[in-house]
Amino acid sequence: MEDKTISELQAQMSSGESTSAAITQAYLDRIEALDRNGPRLNAVIETNPDALAMAQALDAERRDGRLRGPLHGIPILIKDNFDTGDRMQTTAGSLALVGAPARRDAYLVRRLRAAGAVLLGKTNLSEWANFRSTHSVSGWSSRGGLTRNPHALDRSACGSSSGSAAAVAASFCAAALGTETDGSIICPSQTNGIVGLKPTLGLLSRSGIIPIAHSQDTAGPMARSVADAALLLGALTGLDARDPATRLSRGHAHRDYTRFLDLAGLKGARLGVARKMAGTDPHVLAVFDACLDLLRQQGATLIDPADVPNFDSFGPTELEVLYSEFKADLDAYLAARGRTSRVHSLAEVMRFNQDHRDRVMPFFGQERMETAQEKGPLTRAKYRQALARNHRLTRRQGIDAIVRKHRLDAIVVPSGGPAWLIDLANGDPHSWDMESTSPAAVAGYPHLTVPAGYVFGLPVGLSFFGPAWSEPTLLRLGFAFEQASRHRRAPRFAQSLDIAAAAGRGDA
Repeated sequence: MEDKTISELQAQMSSGESTSAAITQAYLDRIEALDRNGPRLNAVIETNPDALAMAQALDAERRDGRLRGPLHGIPILIKDNFDTGDRMQTTAGSLALVGAPARRDAYLVRRLRAAGAVLLGKTNLSEWANFRSTHSVSGWSSRGGLTRNPHALDRSACGSSSGSAAAVAASFCAAALGTETDGSIICPSQTNGIVGLKPTLGLLSRSGIIPIAHSQDTAGPMARSVADAALLLGALTGLDARDPATRLSRGHAHRDYTRFLDLAGLKGARLGVARKMAGTDPHVLAVFDACLDLLRQQGATLIDPADVPNFDSFGPTELEVLYSEFKADLDAYLAARGRTSRVHSLAEVMRFNQDHRDRVMPFFGQERMETAQEKGPLTRAKYRQALARNHRLTRRQGIDAIVRKHRLDAIVVPSGGPAWLIDLANGDPHSWDMESTSPAAVAGYPHLTVPAGYVFGLPVGLSFFGPAWSEPTLLRLGFAFEQASRHRRAPRFAQSLDIAAAAGRGDA
C-alpha cells in the first residue's frame, strides 16, 4: 500500500485487480503493524469498526455500475475533532469527551460519505487542537498519547493535525482531513513530508467540528500528492446552512480542482519571495534557494524580495481574538453536543482536567484555557477592534497589498524547519525564527505546502499562499513544482536521526 495514489487505487478497483474491502483491510493491517506495533507511530486514535462493512457496500455499488465519483471506495482518515454520528468517538483527544459519541455527522463527514469514501478511522492530535497549554507537546493527547514522526521517531510530528500528517506519510490511508487555526495543517504536513492545504475560510464547512476560533478555523486535505489533495478538496465543498461562512464560497468553489493541475503551470507565473518570513537557518535557506532556482527553470518570474507588509505585527491581537472566540465557540459546541456528555462548557472541561490531572495533565497544564475563560462576550470593543485590526493588517494592508503591487500569482516561503526533538519535560520549542503560517491564517486566505527537500534527512516544505479563493492557482503552481522536483519519499521509521548518514546522502 506504500505511496499508492487515489488514482492508482481507483484503477485497481476498476480493473478488478482489487476491491475497496481488500484495500481497506490492507490499510487496517498496516495500521496494526506499524502504528500499534513495530515503530508505534500512534497516529490513529481509533479505527472505524464499520470500515469494512462500508467498503463491502461500496464494492456492491461498483458491481452494480453505481459509482459516486473519484473517492468511491477510497479509505480516508479524519482528525478526532470531526463529529461522526456512528460508533466512533469525537473527543479532540480529551478524556473529558470520551463515552458520549456525537449525535450526527459533521457536514464534511456527510460529504465524504456521499462521495463514497470509506471512513477508515480517526487520527490523534494535539489535545483540543493545541489550545490547552502554553507549554504543550505537539501530537500529545490524554486520550491518544503521543504521535511520532515516521521519518525519525524521536522527532515531533508537529500539530495539531499530527496524526493525520503522520498517517498519510506512513501510508495508513489514501489521504486524510486535518484542521487549522494557525499552522495546524501546514506545520505537520511539511514536517512529515506531505502535501497540506489550508483553504480560504468559508470554502469548507466547519459545522460539527470541535472549534477554536470561527474567524480562523478551517478544515483541509492532507495527502501524499497535490493531485490527491485536489481530489479530496473538490469532494468537500458545498453550502452548509449550519455554517454561514460557506455562503461566501458561492461562485468561488469547485467540485473538481484537478482540472486546474498543469505540468506547465509555473510558466509565466509571477511569484513573490517573502524573504523576511524565511528565517535565518542556513540549511532551510539552502533548500529554499534550490526551490527558487527550480521555479525559475520552470518558467516562473520571481520578484525577490516581495515581503508581506505587517507579517509580524499582529501577534497580541491574534491571541486576543483566539482566546475570546475559543471560549464562546467551545461553549456553544459543547452545549449543542447533548446532555449525555459529561462536560457542557469550557469551565466544566477545566474542572474535569483538574479532577483527573494525573491522566490529563502529567506533562503540561491548561494555561490557554484559563486565559480564555476570563474573556468576556464577543460584543466587547477590545475583541472587535482586535479582529478588525488583524483583518486590516493581513488582508488589505498585507497579502492583498503585496499581490496587487507586484501583480503576483502567489507568494512563496519556506513552510518551516525540520522536526524538533520531542521533549515532554519542556514542551515544544519557542525559538524558531521564521513564520510562514500566520498571515494567511489570520487573513483567512489559502496556503499550500508541498515537499521541498530535506535537512539532515528530515523533510521541509515549500509554501504557496495568496489572496482569498486562489486555491486553483495555488494547486496549479504546487502541482507543477511537485512534478518537476519529486522531492517526497517514503519515511524510514528510524528510531533516531543519523545526521552523519543523512549528510552522506546529501540531505544536509
